[in-house]
Amino acid sequence: MVTIVQQKSEQAISILREQGVDCWITFVRETTACTDPVLPLIYGPHSLTWQSVLCFSSSGERIAILGRLEEATARATGAYDTILGYDQSIRPSLLETLHRLDPKTIAVNTSTSDFLADGLTSGMRILLLNLLEGTPYASRIISSEKIIRSLRGRKAPGEIERISAAIAATNQIFDEILPALRPGMTELEVADRVRSLVNKRGYGFGWAETNCPAVNTGPNSPIGHNAPTPLLLEPGHIVHFDFGVCKDGYVADLQRVAYLRRPGEDVPPPEVRHAFDTVRRAIEAAKARIQPGTTGLDVDSAARSTVVQAGYPEYNYATGHQLGMLAHDGGGILGPLWEKYADLPRYPIEEKQVYTIEPGIFVPGYGYLGLEEDVVVTSSGAEYLGEPQRDIILPG
Repeated sequence: MVTIVQQKSEQAISILREQGVDCWITFVRETTACTDPVLPLIYGPHSLTWQSVLCFSSSGERIAILGRLEEATARATGAYDTILGYDQSIRPSLLETLHRLDPKTIAVNTSTSDFLADGLTSGMRILLLNLLEGTPYASRIISSEKIIRSLRGRKAPGEIERISAAIAATNQIFDEILPALRPGMTELEVADRVRSLVNKRGYGFGWAETNCPAVNTGPNSPIGHNAPTPLLLEPGHIVHFDFGVCKDGYVADLQRVAYLRRPGEDVPPPEVRHAFDTVRRAIEAAKARIQPGTTGLDVDSAARSTVVQAGYPEYNYATGHQLGMLAHDGGGILGPLWEKYADLPRYPIEEKQVYTIEPGIFVPGYGYLGLEEDVVVTSSGAEYLGEPQRDIILPG
């Protein structure tokens, strides 16, 4: 059976060729304490102790240079056709490999925009340059940002299967929790019930358990990456969730909303209904704009303008981000050209990337109404991974 690490290592070679880069190296040490974010993709869950180089060449070679005591682990990944173990110094094997390959470009993991492509620490960069001193290779170093963006973003079939499974598991928990909401519960109590189901079913959490799930009830709950509070759920409240499980190393990231009806109400009031319909239309507008080659800025503009044209202020965050091993999986975003996002909104969307779409509206007097759906990019557009929320949940 071909593993995801093997799939990604093969993918790395094709990306190097596509981008015209001769060689890509990941240079690490003591990764149990200071790891490179790309390692799970190209080395799996294993750690590396001594100075180690994982090298991919556009010629098709995949080379691991590492401490001799870790040769067997590298071999077991099935991702490397050449494994060079050393005892005292990595220098001889590294220089011999580079002399043999003679790459005109050597990509290393540095980036000012993408945090998941910035795994080479400043100290390790200095050490690498010292190792290359006296050779022509130090002057051939470039950033591997584009390589990692494509490698991490273009999901292999096994990755999409795992993301879909995490989404299905998350929706099953929502299906159990949302109808059972009642006035008098607290945000903390609801969150504990969700966490209990996650633990009982043997899943992990999509992000830090302290705010997974995020639960917001009514107009006074702090919105965003915050922990649930002792606030009581009350009639007339929008109850908002941001939640995802981790299953087999991949995560979901979904938002759902319910409305607790007041006595005599059969349906949500017009203000809540209008906000929900607007958010749904914004999601569909973004989804319709997603195509390979389109930028995240274009997609964000479609969703953002839908909200603004409906009479609401624009939301103060990006419309979406990539999803995979992490809830925020690096690479480009579906966002505006704000300084904090650097060039990320300008990155072109690629086939097989997975994105969230998550516009939201604060409804005065009722609370925050945000939905989040996960989609995969296909050759002709985007497809939902899992069934989206198409109507407001009305518990009771």
